[in-house]
Amino acid sequence: MSGELLQRARSGDRQAFTELFEPHRRELQAHCYRMLGSLQDAEDMVQETLLAAWLGLEGFEGRSSIRTWLYRIATNRCLNELRSVSRRPRSAEPLPAPAPGPSRLGEVLWLQPYPDALLEGMSDQAPGPEARYESREAISLAFVTAVQLLPPNQRAVLLLRDVLGYRAKETAELLGLTEEAVTSALKRARATLDARPTPAPPAPDGPEEHELLDRFVAAFVGADVEALIALLTDDVWVRMPPLPFEYRGAEAAQRFFTAIEGHRQLISRMVPVWANGHPAWGEYIRDPVAGGLHLAGLLVVVLAGDRVHEVTHFETAVAPYFGLPRTLADPH
Repeated sequence: MSGELLQRARSGDRQAFTELFEPHRRELQAHCYRMLGSLQDAEDMVQETLLAAWLGLEGFEGRSSIRTWLYRIATNRCLNELRSVSRRPRSAEPLPAPAPGPSRLGEVLWLQPYPDALLEGMSDQAPGPEARYESREAISLAFVTAVQLLPPNQRAVLLLRDVLGYRAKETAELLGLTEEAVTSALKRARATLDARPTPAPPAPDGPEEHELLDRFVAAFVGADVEALIALLTDDVWVRMPPLPFEYRGAEAAQRFFTAIEGHRQLISRMVPVWANGHPAWGEYIRDPVAGGLHLAGLLVVVLAGDRVHEVTHFETAVAPYFGLPRTLADPH
């Protein structure tokens, strides 16, 4: 059937090409997201991959599967994007008042959250025999953040080898590298990731998790700093990309949440969603002038046992991907 579709697509049948491409769209988008850390950039790369595949279909010789060919195009498009001038880190912005001094400036400013809903309906193509990461782990914030710290080639090699499970020879062919270069890049990439251990999450959807999240939302919406800090790990991280300021530890988190308490008192509703396999909420604040509730951000938490290990506030740019409207009616 795929051979017939390929012949029809080569003859200019766009519907046949769509039938060849669509089963791989979501997994390609997830791959581009891991490469770039940006959901919006990932969507752009998928569109570029689609266009390049359509224009280059005559050159597809069938020595690999359509899926592998698409991964070759997508990965190399992402590498070009990573090396472009537009991806260079911008200078740090001023610390927003009234936030206290941060623990450090963040290493990754490009990161956006990824909706769990986009992981549904992905191709059932199993990872290759050499994959080291399960799909849930490979989309977590900790993993994607760590990947963003790798140089472009190391990033691509790690994802192709340890997430998708391509063999060294296949990876070398996909990237136009030697097997020795792939092996060396993979060794260095693994060393970087192994140096950044990630917390083990509780069993998803368990009663303990639900209770913890209910208490977190109540403390956050109620601007109860004391109750909020009691739910955090001693080594908690508080982040707010694309702003570079990060706070490490319960004491620093307490200073931060105390300083912004007035702003958090405006939060009236938290709409639950899921991002990167983590609990998340759209934050809505009441507009005292115009009325109604307005989306102010997306909050994602990473759990470790019975505590919250990371609290990350994201901007609203990706709200449509999560099905979060910009405004809600105020029930009061």
